[in-house]
Amino acid sequence: MDVEQQAIAANRANWDERVAPHLRAYGVDEFVAAPSAITDVVRDDLALMAPHLPAGSPAGLSLLHLQCHIGLDTLSWARLGATVTGVDFSAQSTAAARVLARRAGLTATFLDSEVTHAAEVCQERYDIVYTGIGALPWLPDLARWGQTIAALLRPGGLFYVRDSHPMLNTVAHDRTDGELVLREPYFATGAPLRYEHGTTYADDTVRLANATTFEWPHSLAEIVQSLLTAGLTLTSLAEHRSIPWQALPQLVHTSHGWALPDRDERLPLTFSLTATSGGSGGGPYGFGAGAGPRGGAGGGLVQPPAS
Repeated sequence: MDVEQQAIAANRANWDERVAPHLRAYGVDEFVAAPSAITDVVRDDLALMAPHLPAGSPAGLSLLHLQCHIGLDTLSWARLGATVTGVDFSAQSTAAARVLARRAGLTATFLDSEVTHAAEVCQERYDIVYTGIGALPWLPDLARWGQTIAALLRPGGLFYVRDSHPMLNTVAHDRTDGELVLREPYFATGAPLRYEHGTTYADDTVRLANATTFEWPHSLAEIVQSLLTAGLTLTSLAEHRSIPWQALPQLVHTSHGWALPDRDERLPLTFSLTATSGGSGGGPYGFGAGAGPRGGAGGGLVQPPAS
């Protein structure tokens, strides 16, 4: 097993172990009990995606969620009318997602695969390929990632991602004096960064046996270029001043997530982008026909970052 595969195996063991505490911490029972509830992450992503969707809705469209973890965001898209498939490298995560789908009475497919092998297991193309928050630093090779997305999109289909901003990922996360200090590399180094975290963002009282994880730095240019090189067309790029979890000690909770308490112009916390595949499909914007009105959206369930 080479270094990359060893790092991925360590990450998989870590995310497998996170499933049980995340099922307790993510508001799963509330999600199941409220048929119109969607996660806050999907609520915010829908607002950013809507201008790029027929009638501003995913209803009637097929959606593939890469790095879906336990599937709450995936199932939120199902509640908005999409036909959903989730993919994750953690078999414990997808097993939990299947149980949640049954409990919620929702139709969804969940597959076990590393992202770059998703085209081999999915066996179809999708109107939307979606990547939620907290995903890209777990990927060693964005060139293969971009190629996989291109292979999974139908002609004219939409790709969307919102994630922590690469600049945020360089900032020291353990400062208590409020200073923004650059510590980690911004550009790819060819090697992963090793971390030892014996707990999880969702519940800091949990102690994980598989505490070692590896992340790969990716610049904003690398992210964009990986999609362009794969043949996608960039249609939007935005940088945002909030993030769905407390990524730094000095962040404060607001109505839009966590943000710097003052001078928030100093640092972007997240970014989002959309891109489309070449060709044209059967409906508006190149999507298949049949998009209907938006499904009901309610709730305020917070979905922390996915694996």
